[in-house]
Amino acid sequence: MADLAQAQQTPVVMTFSGLDPSGGAGIQADIEALASVGCHAAPVATAITVQDTRNVTRIEPLAPELVAAQARTVLADFPVSAFKIGLLGSAAVADTVHTLLRDHPHIPVVLDPITAAGGGAQLAGDALVCAMRDLLPQVTVVTPNSLEARCLAPDDEDLDACAARLLTHGCAWVLITGTHEASDEVINRLYGGDGTVDARSWPRLEHVYHGSGCTLAAAIAGLLGRGHDPRNAVVVAQA
Repeated sequence: MADLAQAQQTPVVMTFSGLDPSGGAGIQADIEALASVGCHAAPVATAITVQDTRNVTRIEPLAPELVAAQARTVLADFPVSAFKIGLLGSAAVADTVHTLLRDHPHIPVVLDPITAAGGGAQLAGDALVCAMRDLLPQVTVVTPNSLEARCLAPDDEDLDACAARLLTHGCAWVLITGTHEASDEVINRLYGGDGTVDARSWPRLEHVYHGSGCTLAAAIAGLLGRGHDPRNAVVVAQA
C-alpha cells in the first residue's frame, strides 16, 4: 500500500508501459527498477500483452483516452519528476503520450523504443515507429538496442551514424546498447548532442535476459528524477 505522504517526498516517475504477465518486463520491471534507485513508480498501462519469458504472442493496446485519463489523474494529484516510456502498443497511444509530454516540457523523459520482443515478435509497425520518432524532440535520453536504433534510423547501418541521425531528430542523448550484437562483449555507447561518445563494455553473459531494456531505461529515468544529469544517470544506471 502506498503511503501518500512518502510518495510525495520520494521522486515520482511516471512510466508508460505494457502489462507482462510473466513479471519480467514492462510495468513490473519498471516498478522494481525505480524502487531500487529510491523512486516511487506511477505506472500507466498502455497495453495488455500475452507473453512468457521468451516471446510475445499478443498485444491489446488500451484506448488512448484511457491512457490519457490514467496519466492526467496522477499528474493532477502529485508532482512527477520524470517520465519513462516503454511499450506503447499503437501509434494512437504514442500520439496521446506525445501530447502529455508537450504539456509538461520541463519533465525529463527516457524513451525505450520497443520495436520487437526478445524472441523476435514484431511489436511496432511503420506507423508506430514514425510516431516514436516524433517523440524524440521531447526526449532526454533514448535507449534503443542496436536493432531498434537501425529501425528508427533505417538509412544507416553503422551505429554511430544511427546515433547521429537520432540526435538530429531532437533528443538530447542516445544510448545504444549492444545486447543484440554478435560480439563477445556487450558494448553500450552513449552519444551526446555535443559530440560526446562514451563507450562501456562488459563480458557477454550466457543465456537471454528478459526485461533488461525496461530495467535500464527505468533506472535512468529514476536517476534523472532524483536530479542526476543525463550522462551521470546513464553511468550510474549501468554500474
